[in-house]
Amino acid sequence: MTEHHTPEATRAVVLGGSHTGMLAARALTEFVDRVVVVERDALPEGAAPRKCLPQARHAHMLWSGGARAVAELLPGIDEALRAAGAHRLPVTTDIVALSRRGWFRRWPESHHVILAGRDLLDATIRAQVLADERVELVERAEAVGLAGTDAAVTGVRIRTHDGAERTLEAGLVVDATGRGSGAPRWLSALGLPAPERREVDSGLAYSSRLFLAPEPAREGFPVINVQPDPRDGKPGRAGFLLPIEDGRWIVTLSGTRGGEPSADAEDFVRFAREELRHPLIGELLANAEPLSDVSVTRATVNRRYFYERMPVWPRNFVVLGDALAAFNPVYGHGLAVAAQSALLLRNVIGRQGWAAPGTARAVQRAVARPVGAAWDMAIGQDVFYPGVTENGPTLRERLVAAYVDRLMYTATGNGRIARRVTDVTSLERGAEVLLTPSVLLAALAGPLKPALSGPPLTAEELKAAGLR
Repeated sequence: MTEHHTPEATRAVVLGGSHTGMLAARALTEFVDRVVVVERDALPEGAAPRKCLPQARHAHMLWSGGARAVAELLPGIDEALRAAGAHRLPVTTDIVALSRRGWFRRWPESHHVILAGRDLLDATIRAQVLADERVELVERAEAVGLAGTDAAVTGVRIRTHDGAERTLEAGLVVDATGRGSGAPRWLSALGLPAPERREVDSGLAYSSRLFLAPEPAREGFPVINVQPDPRDGKPGRAGFLLPIEDGRWIVTLSGTRGGEPSADAEDFVRFAREELRHPLIGELLANAEPLSDVSVTRATVNRRYFYERMPVWPRNFVVLGDALAAFNPVYGHGLAVAAQSALLLRNVIGRQGWAAPGTARAVQRAVARPVGAAWDMAIGQDVFYPGVTENGPTLRERLVAAYVDRLMYTATGNGRIARRVTDVTSLERGAEVLLTPSVLLAALAGPLKPALSGPPLTAEELKAAGLR
């Protein structure tokens, strides 16, 4: 059946109730009487696991570019996250990272990251969004198609858990259903051409496990990141150790084709100690208590739909988040891009008007900017791994990578360049800041300080972790 009791101009429908969907719903509350969030899962009360979000078992970070967007959409969310146990760590002050070109120094704060388990992050945002009486949640239901024509979407067809189908009329439909989005075939069913798509698959697999940190290291411990070298001709093996709520560490290990970590709990610490470019993470885990089994994921392909390039785009339909572009998760940009996209959704509608003919297309073009920035950073590394592309990196990709490599080398011993690099990686500024004359000259000159001989942990941190 079709519901008619709510005029379409006063209702929006958001497909997907995870991070992207909830922020999109919040953005839309300023323009409509009701936002209906359709979620295929049964959402838990509080910070608990859910069936349809397996990636929640892995490490997540919210870069400051995304955190600022979330805070603009949800004033007070920073305080709510901190009260729930999330950590705010300054970048690069509390990050110990080994790059391809050596250890980074811990420079004064330029940006920050928010660290928490994904369940906690989602639950805190979800509670604030659903507290708004204008937001309605429809659980255990999924979208099966769009209603309307190739000129305008008028609603969405959904199927509930009991098999019943109905159509929700809407003045705007937002697809935030993630990597499994049905948008390409939904648009095709309306008579629209297939969107341009690109995939870059490094063959990455990643495994994660929760640990209880040694008691002295449960507060104030830095992020530990051992990065791969994409250009050494070997599989790229990397590791992240992130301090999260309740004195825990979440550790994610990853490897590309031929270097994948296993699901064997007995092999987890060995991989961290022996397979990464430095044994630090494995050494730290030797003094920590395992709290979970090992979770493994292989759905890590970089995939982007270029909907903004479509010759025709229907009114009243927008695609956001992983449904638009999904990135290799080791770069940690998915959450931030989703938050910035939700904020752009709000800003474009506020500027152009809800009913303007070109609003949906303008949103799609606007969100292509943060998506493109994260995309370039992800594939700029992944294309160098064996077997990723048939003919290897393009000339442009090689030239860009060579310059970025020089910048990263310079950043190991030049605090100003390290800040410019984190301007971009935090998604607070665009890549153009890396092309100014002063940055180009600094890259040519190289680092101002000598290379570090080992990880820049303090004596107190080493003692707290049981390494001294």
